[in-house]
Amino acid sequence: MGGYNNDPVEYPIDGILDLHTFSPKDVKELVPDYIEACLEKGIYRIRIIHGKGTGALRRTVHSILDKNPHVESYKLDSGSSSWGATLVNLKH
Repeated sequence: MGGYNNDPVEYPIDGILDLHTFSPKDVKELVPDYIEACLEKGIYRIRIIHGKGTGALRRTVHSILDKNPHVESYKLDSGSSSWGATLVNLKH
């Protein structure tokens, strides 16, 4: 068999999106889809974990957030992960 499975992957919609479990090429579709799913569940504050690394993934995430009409504001998480995550406020 071994065919390509195009079914969506079930991912918990709990306001925390850990991008470490996804391919970087999927991020541009994944982040907006996750925002939509959170809004459908009434979640207006999300945390996107992108890691520190070179900062490329963080810049990609921030670029996506800049263009998304549902994003009210975002900032780097100054908590334990320092800037390995971004906190996002969505418009109600």
